Order: sequence, then structure tokens, then C-alpha cells
Amino acid sequence: MSVVSPSITISSFSAPEATDHVAELGVLLHACVHNGASIGFVLPFTVAEGKAYWRNKVLPRVQDGVVILLVARLDGRIVGSVQLDHDTPPNQPHRAEVRKLLVHPDCRRQGIAKALMAGVESRAAALGRSLLTLDTRTGDQAEPLYSALGYRTAGIIPGYCRDPFEAKLDPTTVMYKTL
Repeated sequence: MSVVSPSITISSFSAPEATDHVAELGVLLHACVHNGASIGFVLPFTVAEGKAYWRNKVLPRVQDGVVILLVARLDGRIVGSVQLDHDTPPNQPHRAEVRKLLVHPDCRRQGIAKALMAGVESRAAALGRSLLTLDTRTGDQAEPLYSALGYRTAGIIPGYCRDPFEAKLDPTTVMYKTL
């Protein structure tokens, strides 16, 4: 566990820990989707769907040891998370993918996203990974954050994902960082 400030901590969750906190993680995902985060979901989106995502998609991969789940807590409450997917083919043992950086809309601009990204980079380096990749909706709030953290744009894919609010397609920016 790392302490970002006296009230913010970043820790890695095992599958049992994540299972114990599925409800809180579902609420976090729900809040982020409803705030416009383009992270694979569209409205309408319920807390129950958020919980199902963690239970059915993330927990099995954490249990299998191919995804690391980092969680940020503010005064004990889960307010952020990020995933490091290091389940790569044999010809890519040097890389991993950053997935679903989430910070509760009420808790942004406090360094939580930066702390989660620092944690993910540290875990990746400990696994011997020297290249991280991610994608983010082009023009999203996260894009300048990733750039400020040293991620470089590899390219933009038009019409990549459906907008969470409207029936339109948004582009995504593919980014990478060498550790």
C-alpha cells in the first residue's frame, strides 16, 4: 500500500478483497459512466450492471493472476481504480495494458489518477514490463493527464467507440509509454 496523502491510499486488491468490495466498485463505475467516461459502457447503466462487470469480467482475471487491480481510497472510501492487464502473448512479454482508470467525479483534481498511474507503472516495472499501452476517447479529460505523465500518442482511430450519451461514434487515441 502507498500513501498519497494522509487521507488517500493506493493498494492492490486480491480477488477476495475485490469480491468483498464489489458493491463499492460498482458504485464507482456507475458514477464514472454517468459522468460521461468512455470506458466501454453506455446509458442507461445501473449500479447492478457495474457490480456485474467487476464480478464477471475483472475478478476472474485478478484470480487468474493476469490482471492487477489497484484501488484508491479517500478516508477509507473507494474513490478510484485502475487495472494492469499483463496477459500478453509469448512474443510480447515486455508489455502490458492500462485499463479503466476510474476516479469518482466528486474526488477529481486531488492527484488520485496520477497516484493510480504511478502505482500501475511501478507494478508493471516489477513484472519486467517496459512498455505500457492504453487508449482513451480523443479529447477526453484523461488524454492531457496521460500526456503529462509521459504517454505518447501512437495514433487516433476514428469511429472507435459509441458515445456513452448519444448514438454517435467517437474516436480513440492510442497511447504508449516506455518505462
